[in-house]
Amino acid sequence: MKLVIAIIQPQRLEMVKEELYKVDVNLMTVSEVLGHGRQKGVAEYYRGVKEMGNLLKKIRLEIAVNDNFLDSTVKAIVKGAKTGETGDGKIFVLDLKECVRIRTEEHGSLAIG
Repeated sequence: MKLVIAIIQPQRLEMVKEELYKVDVNLMTVSEVLGHGRQKGVAEYYRGVKEMGNLLKKIRLEIAVNDNFLDSTVKAIVKGAKTGETGDGKIFVLDLKECVRIRTEEHGSLAIG
């Protein structure tokens, strides 16, 4: 079992969801977050002076998958999120030690679905 965490641009969320649905990944948690990567925020001008460091709006996806869905999940996120420009985002894959479905008390890969 793996936990896939993706940080993507907000305007790419619908494309990423469409690509995930195509590979039968339907369960996800979506959060609005703030941050910046290499682009270091956006530059704004106030009274002719350049100011840096504003945090950018991003989307954080968290998706628990069984091992056999990992590759297709990552590929779907990349396909939906990629523009080729700085700021497309990152994908992190973590080992998921345990998962419990509260309603049925199922454990492990059965609980993921």
